[in-house]
Amino acid sequence: QVHLVESGGGLVQAGGSLRLTCAASGSIVRINVMGWYRQAPGKQRELVALITRDGSTNYVDSVKGRFTISRDNAKNTVSLQMNGLEPKDTAVYYCNADRVVGPKGYVEVWGQGTLVTVSS
Repeated sequence: QVHLVESGGGLVQAGGSLRLTCAASGSIVRINVMGWYRQAPGKQRELVALITRDGSTNYVDSVKGRFTISRDNAKNTVSLQMNGLEPKDTAVYYCNADRVVGPKGYVEVWGQGTLVTVSS
């Protein structure tokens, strides 16, 4: 089995920063896409940012200029640096790995989530 474990969530005041990290483990040959999603209370889960193996990135408009996604292909980790946090960023953040190449083919994996709470 492939597992994703997130860390770095917590409480922060508006304007503060947090860094989320996700580590993938298990029988992994290669991970093509890694990303961060979030789900706020009463809202649907949305893509926050993603990064491909070659470094191409995509961000939801609301976080552009504030969040930065990065990855380490050798370590199978992905991070999300969140600066200038706002109360609207409050959500459970989930790590996702897609097109994960293992011994028997491709799989998609989700982490359990980490809570980010931004106070006003």
